[in-house]
Amino acid sequence: MRLDPLNEDLFSEKGIHVSVLRLDLIHPKTGGNKWFKLKYNLIAFREEKKKYLVTFGGAYSNHIIATSAAGKENGIETVGIIRGDELNENSNTALQFASGCGMKLFFVSREEYRNIRKISMLPERIYAELRTPYSELFFLPEGGSNALAVKGCEEIVKNTSGDFDFITCAVGTGATLAGISKSLKGDQTAIGISVLDGSGFLEKDISGFNGNRKNFRLFHDYSLGSYAKTNDELDFFCQNFSQKHGIMIEPIYTGKMFYGLYDLIRKDFFKPGSTIVAVHTGGLCRQN
Repeated sequence: MRLDPLNEDLFSEKGIHVSVLRLDLIHPKTGGNKWFKLKYNLIAFREEKKKYLVTFGGAYSNHIIATSAAGKENGIETVGIIRGDELNENSNTALQFASGCGMKLFFVSREEYRNIRKISMLPERIYAELRTPYSELFFLPEGGSNALAVKGCEEIVKNTSGDFDFITCAVGTGATLAGISKSLKGDQTAIGISVLDGSGFLEKDISGFNGNRKNFRLFHDYSLGSYAKTNDELDFFCQNFSQKHGIMIEPIYTGKMFYGLYDLIRKDFFKPGSTIVAVHTGGLCRQN
């Protein structure tokens, strides 16, 4: 894992020092923050001697991809409950990849998906097909975000020198930012760039995960209003950044984070002399 300095005229002009923590280099499929979020959940699965690891996601879920790959590598049988009963395992490359890793995929309506996700209780038809009772299932929430995921994300800061003022990352469910904030020293601040419209709940969710620590700031201005939404400006920024620095980013996760970070620096949010670690959480996994 590397901490790469990021050189820009903007940073020199503002007197800001930025480095990129390359979590994207850990593993081609389960790397980034997903590696940390899965780590202790996989350990718990083994210790509890469950038969299936069951999780949830949409048609292009990065979490589904990562979990299926981790299951294949670790000899764990995985089950994916997929939102959208019009889909099947050949609908796109993400689902094809998960199925190819051995994940058993079940496609449910959006209404049924919401109900299943809330109570972690599957319809009888799925139990019948799995031939397994509830007691043999290990449930992992959508996005892999739970207390064990936060515990894993607390270890992210250990991969830095520890000598920084701010550390920033993309925020979906908030577990990664929460874990990072739990590992900070008193004078350090975690900066989250939301990749979805989470202004009504994300701060509360993060505070619940991190024990109500106040050492984080969350910015909602760069989500473009919803998850996976982009525009020409953001797309151009991602392409230019990747070509200039040789670090691949995409407009869903890491692109929005770096775009937001650059804008905050441009607007003098950070004092001159500030040192920032930008966490490359891996973005969307490649399916090929």
